[in-house]
Amino acid sequence: MTMTDAEKTKMLRKEVQPFAKSELKASIIQIFNTIIPLFLIWGAGYYLLQFSPWWTVACSVIAAGFVVRTFIIFHDCTHGSFFKSKKANDLVGNITGILTSFPYAKWRREHLIHHASSSNLDKRGIGDIDMLTVDEYLEKSKLGRLGYRLYRNPIVMFGLGPLFLVLVLNRMNRKDAKKKERLNTYFTNVALIVICATLILIFGWQTFLLVHGITLFVAGALGIWLFYIQHTYEDSYFEFDPEWDYVKAAVEGSSFYKLPKLLQWVTGNIGYHHVHHLAPRVPNYNLEAAHESIPPLQQATTITLKTSLESVRYKLYDPKNKKFVSFKEVEKSILVRNKSIPLKSRSKETF
Repeated sequence: MTMTDAEKTKMLRKEVQPFAKSELKASIIQIFNTIIPLFLIWGAGYYLLQFSPWWTVACSVIAAGFVVRTFIIFHDCTHGSFFKSKKANDLVGNITGILTSFPYAKWRREHLIHHASSSNLDKRGIGDIDMLTVDEYLEKSKLGRLGYRLYRNPIVMFGLGPLFLVLVLNRMNRKDAKKKERLNTYFTNVALIVICATLILIFGWQTFLLVHGITLFVAGALGIWLFYIQHTYEDSYFEFDPEWDYVKAAVEGSSFYKLPKLLQWVTGNIGYHHVHHLAPRVPNYNLEAAHESIPPLQQATTITLKTSLESVRYKLYDPKNKKFVSFKEVEKSILVRNKSIPLKSRSKETF
């Protein structure tokens, strides 16, 4: 007797639950092997500047990796998965939020919305990288299309994106934010101003930018890339609300980004993104074990460093064929369509 989809879903979610438990020892070890090295590398960056600015740049780039790993701790705290205690999650979450420049309460709410609506074409817009369907793109004006093309351009997304994220988006509250969330954002901003001002007064703004500016820029670019690649690949799952399914969105709409062990460690196992979306309460240090122990999870789309680069060309989602496409593919399809339609009946679509 074969199981129904509902039964398979129930069993899969049940199988992953044993991994959704934080371990105090593992969490403390991760804090020590992440945050302490981060401060030491930052300190080395300031010290080595007297010998060569290139040593400082090298330290800043290495520190960026530890900022990404610190962000994973922050991320787990927002899900309440890093510690059993809510107070401990909130405390460590706020501290790591300041270290990575993210307001804890604001990002937690937006990210939980992302989890509840990931891959749902009718509920996009909060906690997501903006993405249009083919039809939505074609319905836009020339100016609207240009704006979207610029937004999805790799130079803008991964070059200007980190600056906009750190300096603008993370510093502002959403219009619908409640008082507690607003105060938390203000607290984070004030803490960052005090820390940055102190470092600038002691070391000078040029040195500050060389150490922390480069660190946060590189870390921001890496973070945006990880978030992008985990949901943007050719056969990624997207559906309109009536057909949307939570488990399919997790396992088929989130990739398994198979990274070399060192990068897997630096990114806190977040490459096992399908496991994380299926069960957000699984702490990052248990994600690999869950993947290896549950065969159905191993069927998730696997992406490597090499194949992930192909995803840069995916700009629009085609709901009819259920896949991502490039601007060139859309333009080609329009040209083919126009050639097959009499001149008087052709659409006025232009690119």
